Amino acid sequence: MRWQDLTRSQNVEDRRGLRIPGGPIGGGIGVLVVIVIALISGADPRQLLNLAGQSSGAPEQGTAPPANDSASQFVSAILGSTEQTWGAIFQASGRTYRDPTLVLYTGMTQSACGMGQAAMGPFYCPEDEKVYIDLSFYEELRSRFQAPGDFAQAYVIAHEVGHHVQKLLGVSDQVHQLEERSSEAQANVLSVRMELQADCYAGFWASRADRMKPMLESGDVEEALNAASAIGDDRLQRQSQGTVVPETFTHGTSAQRVRWFRQGLDATSLKACDTFNSPI
Repeated sequence: MRWQDLTRSQNVEDRRGLRIPGGPIGGGIGVLVVIVIALISGADPRQLLNLAGQSSGAPEQGTAPPANDSASQFVSAILGSTEQTWGAIFQASGRTYRDPTLVLYTGMTQSACGMGQAAMGPFYCPEDEKVYIDLSFYEELRSRFQAPGDFAQAYVIAHEVGHHVQKLLGVSDQVHQLEERSSEAQANVLSVRMELQADCYAGFWASRADRMKPMLESGDVEEALNAASAIGDDRLQRQSQGTVVPETFTHGTSAQRVRWFRQGLDATSLKACDTFNSPI
């Protein structure tokens, strides 16, 4: 991926090195279980972050990487690309795109949705319109989920920004209202459709961004598809518990996630990403 020449975003908040006092995830929720449930932000973070418990006390200063290290430069470049791309897409439809903030943190951090922890994976908080990521997740993506590559990492950011787009378009508010009146099974279906739409938006960004400033190289799309497949509900459940329970899916199967990323990649309009009125 040719990301070095992309315009850097000014909306990256670097909290790395600030450590919040507190113990492990509370409520008996194991790290792997949390990853399976919340990987790539899936369910409502306002619920998942509360499950992780609240810690008290002021942040402690730890050892932070250099402010302009390669990892933060990469994140800033990808976020900058999403800002330019979605800004143009919104402008073409007579809307105004509001840039989200991306927060880099180490271990734990406070968000408007509750306490975020690295074990939960990257997430988007609609309450403060911020994307949160502990960059150690990228090592998890490479080693645990066998999904290496810089474009796989870009896909992660683009997916979370996709949730921000849903917030700006009013989709997430409508879905949350429906979830409040739904059974658990119905809410899970709504969550799957939300996640698949964010995957589609990630693909839509990649295609449009590459047209604006060529950045994709041979193998990049395959990296993103591999990442999407690696974190499908069916694969994660099979790896963690040996069985697959479709009615508990909150993100979609590996095949669905791959399909909807491809759908966005090939789409000529955002209407192609309407997962709520299409077979998934």
